[in-house]
This record gives sequence, structure tokens and C-alpha cells, in this order.
Amino acid sequence: MPPRVIIVMGVAGCGKTTIGELIAEKLGWQFSDADEFHPAANVAKMSAGQPLNDDDRAPWLQAISDHVSDCLARDVGAVVTCSALKKAYREVIVVDPERVKFVHLDGSRELLWERISGREGHFMKPAMLDSQLATLEIPEDALTVDIAPAPEAIVASIRDSLSL
Repeated sequence: MPPRVIIVMGVAGCGKTTIGELIAEKLGWQFSDADEFHPAANVAKMSAGQPLNDDDRAPWLQAISDHVSDCLARDVGAVVTCSALKKAYREVIVVDPERVKFVHLDGSRELLWERISGREGHFMKPAMLDSQLATLEIPEDALTVDIAPAPEAIVASIRDSLSL
């Protein structure tokens, strides 16, 4: 059975928003960016260059989980981006493993750094990349996709792999 909610995950700079928006557009599904679920205190902390701790992340993860639950309850197809770096974070978000699937966007540190360094006006700072890479627990149950190809090719691969 194809999923009803796709969580596009990975560290900063991997293309979560670009790929997530494109998947949602191709499927006619709802799109939500995880940044929308952060409380103001988290955004302020990250904007100051400080990484979040697990206490900071708890309300954010719960808000994402609540959104996923709502989409499933309404049988609305949805794509949500979320770094979901630790297994424990993913466990909070996946309320139904049959209908919620993770897509892990994976790439080299060099490519990620290049992408983050080119951003303007985003609260994630390039120096925080190493913190995210150190925190990342590679998911065993996610579809892992290389970020080097063009976005259209990545999305086609994801749709193919998830039978969408």
C-alpha cells in the first residue's frame, strides 16, 4: 500500500523543501515545511547560531506528529519536511508506519556545505552543519536517496520506489 504521508528528512542543505514541494506538486498533495512547526523560541535560538537540544525539539516534534495524525484522520495525502535526525524523533512523528514513510535525502558534507553557504536569510547557519551530521542516526527503515541528481530525477526515483 502506498503511503499517505511522506516525511522528507535529512540534514540542512539536503534539499528537503525543494524535493518536498516538488513531490507534493506532482501528487497533488498538501505540503508543510517543518520550520512552520517550530516555536518562536527555537527559531530565535537557531538564528543566534545555537543548536537545539532535545527539550527544545519536543514541542516541535509533537506539533509535526499532530499534523501527520490530522492528515491521516482526514485521509489527506501530505508531504512534510523534517530533519528527523534521531530515531527517537522519527518514532514521535510516525503515528502509522504503514501510511507514513520517510525519505532520507543523503549527500556528501562538501555538497551540503556548498548549498548551505549559498543561502541568504535562512536561520540555519553553515557552522551548524557539523552538529547535524554528528547527530544524524542513519534511518534503517527510510528510503535513502542521493541528492546529487537534479530534483526532477530525485522525485521520479522517490515516486517509483514508493509506488506513487
